[in-house]
Amino acid sequence: MTGTTPLQQKVKTDLPSVAVALLKGMRPKQLPKNALLFAGLLFTLDKHPSLADAIQVSYAFVLFCVLSGCVYLLNDAIDAPADRLHPKKKLRPIASGRLPVNVALAFVAVAVPAALTMAWLNFSANFFWSAVAYFALTVAYTFGLKHLVIVDVMAVAAGFVLRAVAGTTVITVPSSQWLLICTGLLALFIALAKRRGEYSQAQETVLSNGGTVGETRKILAFYTLPLLDQMLTIVATSCLLTYFLYAFQSETGRNHPYLLATTPFVLYGLFRYLYLLHVENKGDAPEEILLKDRPMLANVLLWIVAVVVSVIWG
Repeated sequence: MTGTTPLQQKVKTDLPSVAVALLKGMRPKQLPKNALLFAGLLFTLDKHPSLADAIQVSYAFVLFCVLSGCVYLLNDAIDAPADRLHPKKKLRPIASGRLPVNVALAFVAVAVPAALTMAWLNFSANFFWSAVAYFALTVAYTFGLKHLVIVDVMAVAAGFVLRAVAGTTVITVPSSQWLLICTGLLALFIALAKRRGEYSQAQETVLSNGGTVGETRKILAFYTLPLLDQMLTIVATSCLLTYFLYAFQSETGRNHPYLLATTPFVLYGLFRYLYLLHVENKGDAPEEILLKDRPMLANVLLWIVAVVVSVIWG
């Protein structure tokens, strides 16, 4: 009878904890970002009320979750030294040592080709290339674009736009220019708010522990609070005007006049986000705002209900 070696025993013992660390490293809290794939379906419910379409978009959502999770693993593997200096990021699986870098990279090497293969086999070529473009953009962001001032937040916004485009390709409807512009501006607003939140936290760290603003994220050294506040004002105003024009003047708005009833939720959402950013200093974690701030979560759910009612019965 052969026994197990100490090394084999250690692997067996650590496997469950490594699996949990791998899942956490893919940041399941970020999953709401991929819900943008449902945007095209949401605004065409009067034309595409099919359950089969909803199932297909859900499948596409899962594939994007795998791709985005793999990008987070790559990002954390690269940023581990800087993350260890951050009060929150040092607790991430790779930075804390709970997830070995080679395990994370091995998983990415298997999961990404598998997800893209499923995209090619089960969806249209347009969806496949949207997924490829999204993954390429986010990898480029991880390896370089995040270090280029202004380009960094624009790249983040482009990633959201590609999600929305991918969702429309699943149900084979053209991507509305209104959907793309509103999505891009809202994503740019959230990205700038995140930078402002990170900058404020970095300033507090400098005041208490010394160091520099860009110590935990190099790009912060190229920003200032007045610059970020001015850009936020411009983008928030543009986002509101674009959505209002969409609700008033677009073909969808003219066909569904009750869509105007959704505009107060957009206005409140932006104002609430600015309140959380400036008063409660929570802008550095947009996923927590969407999942933990009850007024914001209620507002998003009410907006979705208002859109569904407006599109189907309006």
